Amino acid sequence: MLEIRYGNEVREALADQQPVVALESTLIAHGLPRPRNIEVAAETEQVVRDHGAVPATIGMIKGDIVVGLDQDEIAHLATADGVAKLSVRDLAVAATARVDGATTVASTAALAAQAGIAVFATGGLGGVHRDANQTFDESADLSTLSRTPITVVCAGVKSILDVGATLERLETLGVTVVGYRSRRFPGFYLTDSGFDLDWSVESPEQVAEVMLARLMHGVQEGGIVVANPLPADEQLEPDLHDRVLADGLAMLANEGITGKAVTPRLLAHFHEATGGASLDVNVRIIVHNAALAAQIAVAYARLRLTAP
Repeated sequence: MLEIRYGNEVREALADQQPVVALESTLIAHGLPRPRNIEVAAETEQVVRDHGAVPATIGMIKGDIVVGLDQDEIAHLATADGVAKLSVRDLAVAATARVDGATTVASTAALAAQAGIAVFATGGLGGVHRDANQTFDESADLSTLSRTPITVVCAGVKSILDVGATLERLETLGVTVVGYRSRRFPGFYLTDSGFDLDWSVESPEQVAEVMLARLMHGVQEGGIVVANPLPADEQLEPDLHDRVLADGLAMLANEGITGKAVTPRLLAHFHEATGGASLDVNVRIIVHNAALAAQIAVAYARLRLTAP
């Protein structure tokens, strides 16, 4: 039987209508090298707490979906071999197989919304892959966000993707995209992907107002993407990024790597080719987004209490 259980801290926070921020576990199990992954997981949760919210890292332990993994469970997903990477379509199958699994952006968003969590922090979204007109390779993140009422704070989409096509798909799918203090869409490692945005917000309180307006308008489907760029002096050096990306794309073609194996392979390539600089940027992105997500969650919880 598919079971969803809650960590004690998260259960109490949700019952008391306190601010909670969802965090994914794929970053821990597949996105960062050991032992840095455990350190970053702890740092990210602490940042959420420091800004007044409760962290809810989501994952699967022996077939049980857990909303609010404890430290031992996070350490297990960070160090165990064979942890499955779980999108929405995989959850039921993985649960019946009683496996350990790490949730992606799509599955974390879906589970967080089901749990009543309104805000989710991640690094970068998945999106439309390059040459998708031939491969039809598109992340489930996009379709999931089109039907999931959650606010996702991210650094745009991963720069290995077709950013322009991804923005077009988000528009088609009805996903609201706003830049945080910027009218330019960030490119994960890069502050600016080269694409404009129609809307921007200037504060966590303004994001909370947008969230409440959607709720009051009766909009029950579709997410809000808050694109939160790194400061320019914290991004990966753009020329280095472009060279490494070009080499990485050629490597993928030579090795015949496609689908969900693309992202971890390219992240590993970036880490090696930049001498670890990309990892440092990746960590800054995660922490940066977690801080903003916590501020938004706090502002939204406060606004809900005073709303008519």
